[in-house]
Amino acid sequence: MAAKEKEITHQFRFFRVYQDGTVEFHKHSAPATPEKITPFDDPTTGVCSKDVVVSIDPPIAVRIFLPRITDPTRKLPLLFYIHGGGFCMQSAFSSIYHNLVATAAVEANAIAVSVEYGLFPTRPIPACYEDSWAALQWVASHGSENGPEPWLNEHGDLQRVFISGDSAGGNITHAMVSRVGKFGLAGVRIIGAILVHPYFAGVREDDEMWMYMCPENEGWDDPRMRPAVEDLARLGCERVLVFAAEKDHLFHSARNYVEELKKSGWCGNVELVQNWGLGHCFHVFNPQHHEAKQILQKIVSFIQPH
Repeated sequence: MAAKEKEITHQFRFFRVYQDGTVEFHKHSAPATPEKITPFDDPTTGVCSKDVVVSIDPPIAVRIFLPRITDPTRKLPLLFYIHGGGFCMQSAFSSIYHNLVATAAVEANAIAVSVEYGLFPTRPIPACYEDSWAALQWVASHGSENGPEPWLNEHGDLQRVFISGDSAGGNITHAMVSRVGKFGLAGVRIIGAILVHPYFAGVREDDEMWMYMCPENEGWDDPRMRPAVEDLARLGCERVLVFAAEKDHLFHSARNYVEELKKSGWCGNVELVQNWGLGHCFHVFNPQHHEAKQILQKIVSFIQPH
């Protein structure tokens, strides 16, 4: 007798859930556990990278990228990067994100810290937010040049910090600058936030998936998915750069974020860049695309204005 098929109780964009609680990712989704590469020194670009454990319990790590140092007396801006993947996929250590952040570090001449945070289903939301906040606090501990990581002490300008992320990472980026605005973060100055095709509320299928991944959600108006006016009004940074892709199902969510930020009373500067005719996070998976290079250059000029 053929084995009885397990009953599916939930179908989402990236995965399905069976009656016994098993989560199975769809074949068309990026692998939930992508192949990870080890950090290395790149002789072509001169960028060096290494991994550092921030916390054992919960498990939090970061990959740090240091561009070629030509003037040891000159401090570099710091880019804190939060990868995408729908809160349930990808890794700071995957080849895709290693290359993306390494390139940004080289082009912007910035030291970069890419956070490896907990993912659903192993660690449901809010692990992603809490881990990213813990990693950001770890970065801030180097503000007096006596933190645990020599690269940050010696080369990082903690008064020029930028937080950036794509998709889910864009959502988490907002959460980080929102927390900085609410609670403060001693030792650092957050100059800017960069949200590339951020994952915010507005598409019912994705809203339901996020709430499933976050069992302790606050419903449709959870401020982590639908940013609250009071959180927008006190963002803890001076400038915000948002990218929205026309063929992205999250296109309107990103544009709405910008409009709500403008209306909130926040006193910083926000800019929206629209990628016409292009889809969600195309720059991550096709970095050689001419508009992907334009995104990179826009981010570089945001970090290193001339």
